Amino acid sequence: MKRNKNLSIVSLVLLLSILFIASSSTVSVDARKHHSKKTKPHKHPKDKGENGGSSFPGPAPAPPADYGPVPTQSSIFDVLFFGAKGDGVSDDSKALLAAWKAACKIPGATVEIPSEFKFLINPITLQGPCMPHLVLQIDGTVLAPSKVGSWPKSSLFQWINFKWLHNFTIQGSGTVDGQGSNWWSSTSAASQSKHIKHIPDIKPTALRFYSSYDVNVRDIKIIDSPQCHLKFDSSGGVKISNITISSPADSPNTDGIHLQNTQDVQIQHSNIGCGDDCISIQAGCTNVHVHHINCGPGHGISLGGLGKDETIACVSNIVVENISVQNTLSGVRIKTWQGGRGSVKNVTFRNARVSDVKVPIIIDQFYCDKSFCKNQTKAVEISGVKYDQIIGTYSVKPFHLACSNGVPCTDIGLTDIQLNPSPSHQGFQKGLCNNSYGKSRAPLVPSSIDYCLGSGGDAVRRISRSHDYVC
Repeated sequence: MKRNKNLSIVSLVLLLSILFIASSSTVSVDARKHHSKKTKPHKHPKDKGENGGSSFPGPAPAPPADYGPVPTQSSIFDVLFFGAKGDGVSDDSKALLAAWKAACKIPGATVEIPSEFKFLINPITLQGPCMPHLVLQIDGTVLAPSKVGSWPKSSLFQWINFKWLHNFTIQGSGTVDGQGSNWWSSTSAASQSKHIKHIPDIKPTALRFYSSYDVNVRDIKIIDSPQCHLKFDSSGGVKISNITISSPADSPNTDGIHLQNTQDVQIQHSNIGCGDDCISIQAGCTNVHVHHINCGPGHGISLGGLGKDETIACVSNIVVENISVQNTLSGVRIKTWQGGRGSVKNVTFRNARVSDVKVPIIIDQFYCDKSFCKNQTKAVEISGVKYDQIIGTYSVKPFHLACSNGVPCTDIGLTDIQLNPSPSHQGFQKGLCNNSYGKSRAPLVPSSIDYCLGSGGDAVRRISRSHDYVC
């Protein structure tokens, strides 16, 4: 009898063990099934689990030391699951930063800003170094603070700052909205708060890259930045394609794309309309290719101003081609300050269609954005600039080549220039040529272009070459 009782106890233990193992196996299988489900990017964080708890997963763990393949479902970091509200009112900056830090550790990760939501983001820095192939997917709307007084004084240079990134992409169907209108009018800004007496002299750039390489920006829309919309500083290997930049024609200093100390750049197939230069190429830039761009309103596509406050400016190997420019201050322009040093060389403007542009072709070595600037003999040397197939209409004058008396413009080429007065404007001026040397080739309209460039530029260039050594 005792023996039978012991057997019963053993049988019961074995039965319980079998049930436990089966249960554990079922939980494991269910967990794997749950993990394999792809998170829907549009799910709002207010949606709760069955028991009323939060349904968002935590940040993905860091990859193993060998950085092997990462499952696709664990590579998407939706800001909603990091606490973002997406209501356009709540501050979602911390959620974006948390998603960024988690994604930064994973090769090929994506930070997702989902569609159908608006995310208010205060001034923020998203920095590396990060694992390669990091993507910021902007499908929703990202909003800057609308009130001038809510911006910290330490964050006036930029709104969203990217730095120390390599092999990084911003893409998506969404909009980056700088909400800059209050920065453009001191009256409206002052009415927001008793503490605001005037708008700060420094205004933030919407998206700014610093010391970043192999960067792609594509498909997104950037609108109404307080100042410049998209800026690259001390960067390289930049490709910008199929983006839209838009702000009113009277919004001050709202450059579309601003390049500074940046090399190996391609800007293509994009629409840019703003209150300043559609594209601004500044000192330290080389190997820049701009093509298939629609520009307007704005100030056209510009190199400079260069050499301000007697600084050194070096710009070379720039090609701008297959562009359309309409209702702008200038078409293609080079502007330098008196007293600067350095050089602009090997620049080509080709196949530009201009419509109702005030002055389609400009070289201005007397650039001054004040009421008075001191006359100086030093200048940034300009040489090897070719204008080919600049065709369309102007509303003030066809060309303005105002070159320095001390450092003339040399090796300037004008080929197939056909510029006629706009039918809707009157009071046209003749084109200006001062101290510029090179060659022109028909067809040339107006015919005065044929007499614009002086000969003997080689001798003049030898005199002015002393300014070139600094580059």
